[in-house]
Amino acid sequence: MLFNSLTFIVFFVIVLGLHYTIRSWRTQKFVLLIASYLFYAAWNPPFVMLLWLSTIVDWYVAKALEAQEAPAKRRFLLTLSLATNLGMLGFFKYGEFLLENFIGLAHLAGMEFHPALPSIVLPVGISFYTFQTLSYTLDVYFRKSKRCQSFLDYALYVTFFPQLVAGPIVRASDFLPQCLQPKRATRDQFGWGLYFITLGLFQKVVLADGLLASTADTIFKAKDDPVFFLDAWLGVFAFSAQIFCDFAGYSTCAIGVALCLGFVLPDNFRSPYAAIGLSDFWRRWHITLSSWLRDYLYIPLGGNRGGTARTLANLIITMFLGGLWHGASWTFVVWGLLHGFYLAVEHLLRQLFPSVSWVKTGLGRFGLSLLTFLLVSLAWVFFRSSDFPTAWLLLGSLFDFGGNGSQLLLTREIIQVTLVVGGLLATHWYLHEKRLEHAMQNLPAWWVVVIWATMLCGLILTQGGGNAFIYFQF
Repeated sequence: MLFNSLTFIVFFVIVLGLHYTIRSWRTQKFVLLIASYLFYAAWNPPFVMLLWLSTIVDWYVAKALEAQEAPAKRRFLLTLSLATNLGMLGFFKYGEFLLENFIGLAHLAGMEFHPALPSIVLPVGISFYTFQTLSYTLDVYFRKSKRCQSFLDYALYVTFFPQLVAGPIVRASDFLPQCLQPKRATRDQFGWGLYFITLGLFQKVVLADGLLASTADTIFKAKDDPVFFLDAWLGVFAFSAQIFCDFAGYSTCAIGVALCLGFVLPDNFRSPYAAIGLSDFWRRWHITLSSWLRDYLYIPLGGNRGGTARTLANLIITMFLGGLWHGASWTFVVWGLLHGFYLAVEHLLRQLFPSVSWVKTGLGRFGLSLLTFLLVSLAWVFFRSSDFPTAWLLLGSLFDFGGNGSQLLLTREIIQVTLVVGGLLATHWYLHEKRLEHAMQNLPAWWVVVIWATMLCGLILTQGGGNAFIYFQF
């Protein structure tokens, strides 16, 4: 069930009606839980059983962990949770990938091995809810938080439908306390919720699907011949803007839907294309994933506590696994390693040049921001390309300034991509140190009305095709 579908609008109106009609808070939570299961079952009903399995295993593991003091038994319980959750994730997401690579290695070794490849369907959102339940168990194991006392609250935490299939990845410590008291959105919360839903749908339907997707698809599907270098750059920038508008659009919708129900979800994006440096980018892009990787992988590996070489290794390992989390493909691994390399180089430069005056000037910061956007966009080439030959061909086109290569883009596409990308970068730079709601509150009321009306008109006129969000495949 997509946010950008009529089915979801009907579903959400019914859920809102029940939520604000029922007086019992326990019954409200039960209704939200059933609605969440229905929302997920709309994709593929049998996969709801995976949600149940993950929920039940981590509930009982956390319960046992709180009562258990023996280190060996606590480690066994944690291993049980990790094996269950990562085992399901590994089978459904990486089963075919691992088998294909094993076959390739066997052929390199001179062995003929031709097993039938299994047809494994990837459960939507499994990467997101797996990390969410694991964070709960890990927090209980490391005694950062106590286990939840209500199974209903915990099950709702795991399956809360606004963010179930594509984030934000919510921590139990942020969500479970909200389940203690009845939730009814205030007038401001409900208004902001509707605004965020409109903004998220505008980003997805009008910008990502309507103005950017066609250009990006044209360039990234050109596999046979080089592309004219200006077209290649426009195609890469179009995808940079598309993936932000698509993914941030989903997160913004999720935050808005939750606000309408009285729940507050964490921000997942804060003007990432105005980031000054790659570490700043990862503090602004997919914040809930990057903070998860920091807290549950980078810091346990040693973080920056073991000297320069150890820190660089930890950065690269973390980003390698972050790339693999996104997809079972070596192109995602290279994307992650490339970001790990960026972060490692940045770390070394900060050590070599701890105080550079021009970096602190407005012009210097703006230049570094553009350089960061350029490096991130180059990395997106591997993220978006279906295979390495496509990625290498496009990278060659980007730096073939001789003008050899096919011109694929129409004048209309060139103009609209330039305007959208330019407008996106300008907006991010304007909101660099601001939260969107604070910036909106400082505008005259008529400006807010005009912006909202413009987005609604854009949605009505675009009439998107109900395309799935990009991050559903992860």
